[in-house]
Amino acid sequence: MEREKLLGKFYNSKKVLMNKKNFVYILECCDGTYYTGWTVNLEERLKVHNEGRGNKASKYTRSRRPVRLVYFEECESKSAALKREHAIKKLPREKKVQLINSKLIL
Repeated sequence: MEREKLLGKFYNSKKVLMNKKNFVYILECCDGTYYTGWTVNLEERLKVHNEGRGNKASKYTRSRRPVRLVYFEECESKSAALKREHAIKKLPREKKVQLINSKLIL
């Protein structure tokens, strides 16, 4: 009986992990620069960036607060989100502006 309970918890937690949404996002920093990252929780990640908490906030955004979310995409998996993040980071600023303007968040 105990084994079944443990397995049930394992499968339920695994199911929750599999259902997590992955996001790629772009932040605009107070100096007008852009920061690109990925997360499973946009609201919490934005809060961490703006609070500059310890090692959880990026070094880049810590000194460029406040930041605001200007763009995000939902991805199918962590792997897809990381690949998309890398692709966006390689874009020149002009292309990032076009991407942001295509899905403007206010």
